[in-house]
Amino acid sequence: MATSIVSSKGQVVIPAEVRSDTQVEQGSRVEFVKTTAGWLIKPATKSVTLLKGMIAKPKKPVSIEDMNQAIARHHKTGT
Repeated sequence: MATSIVSSKGQVVIPAEVRSDTQVEQGSRVEFVKTTAGWLIKPATKSVTLLKGMIAKPKKPVSIEDMNQAIARHHKTGT
């Protein structure tokens, strides 16, 4: 079992073994989740690969020419 001490500022150092197992590193966010068994501390930072599939693919592929025309229209109308 890994343990840590709470500082006078309410801070704790997460033991190296726990950081390694949970892939928590400097700058990572953690969540505190209340459960029936007590509090669970878990990483809140997730891999960018979890975003895959959140945005649907366009029904029709957009060509470079289509993009250039849209940009040109935008510059002409200012919208």
